[in-house]
Amino acid sequence: MSISKEKILKALSHVEDPDFKQDLVTLKMIENIRIEGQKLSFTIVLTTPACPLKDQLRNDCIKALHERVSPDLEVEVEFSSRVTTLRQDLNLLPGVKNIIAVASGKGGVGKSTVAANLAVALAQDGARVGLLDADIYGPSLPTMFGIKSERPQVKQSGDKHLIIPIERYGVKLLSIGLLIDEMQAVVWRGPMASSALRQFVTDVDWGELDYLILDLPPGTGDIHLTVVQTMPVTGALIVTTPQEVAMADARKGVAMFKMAQIKVPILGVVENMSYFTPPELPDKKYHLFGKGGGEKLAEQFDIPLLAELPLVESIREGGDSGMPASLQNEEVELAFQDLARNLARQVSLRNANQEATKTVEVSN
Repeated sequence: MSISKEKILKALSHVEDPDFKQDLVTLKMIENIRIEGQKLSFTIVLTTPACPLKDQLRNDCIKALHERVSPDLEVEVEFSSRVTTLRQDLNLLPGVKNIIAVASGKGGVGKSTVAANLAVALAQDGARVGLLDADIYGPSLPTMFGIKSERPQVKQSGDKHLIIPIERYGVKLLSIGLLIDEMQAVVWRGPMASSALRQFVTDVDWGELDYLILDLPPGTGDIHLTVVQTMPVTGALIVTTPQEVAMADARKGVAMFKMAQIKVPILGVVENMSYFTPPELPDKKYHLFGKGGGEKLAEQFDIPLLAELPLVESIREGGDSGMPASLQNEEVELAFQDLARNLARQVSLRNANQEATKTVEVSN
């Protein structure tokens, strides 16, 4: 029996993407079909390299081909990706497809730790990632990536001098902490801090990125307004811990992004320090700071709960040693891998179903 490309596409037209609710052929996700006798290979083009549905799509395709073409067909499925974007005005950050703000209403919930390990996990999945430490007053990125003693290079581009981010573990990094002595306090009024942040966006060569992660400071102040006024943020990720005192401030963070004049989509909630599992009792979960706070927040605002991250000593150790824990501890690696893939999925859905975010005009 001869096997044609048309038969292959007809069979694959019965495989639906679970997120977009359309078949892979209509979505133009099937490319590079190669047929040699009973051997078939093709490529599924994903909307992100961090797609959590790879195995399901592969299995569904093989099943459809065996049922509708031939049970003897030897099928090899490959994957590639084209990360989606809605950005149209590319005068600012021309190579950056998606800008993700990682925020929390309260300090001490592990927001910077989540941002750092999330960036690394996305890069480990094959995405091109940048991480901007937007906490001007309390930068932590240089310590977390072990680059406190390093200084970024500067290059000439036309009549401008552009800062070149430092790269570690596949992530491009920039922080005010890389430009000042670590013992020096940043004692600036709001406009000065906002000006410095704008320079990190306009005077930096970020290159081609699928995701630029912004590690925002706690609260809802000048820096947050500067971010939404300066660049079109694809969406925000809210980090909290389970206890009510953290949840109350996280609600304010969600409310800020949902304000009518800001309207930045919330991609999801991350509950950090969700539970503790002793090494000697791997089947036990102790909820030291309460239980279900992140889930309640997600339900209240009708947004996804993307991860419940464990309280693991190696996460703290990784932040202090300069190597994120997601590169050292298997449990942590899997937790942040799931978070990265869930976030990437939400970015793809957001880009498919919502309008592009515009920079915000906020009156005093």
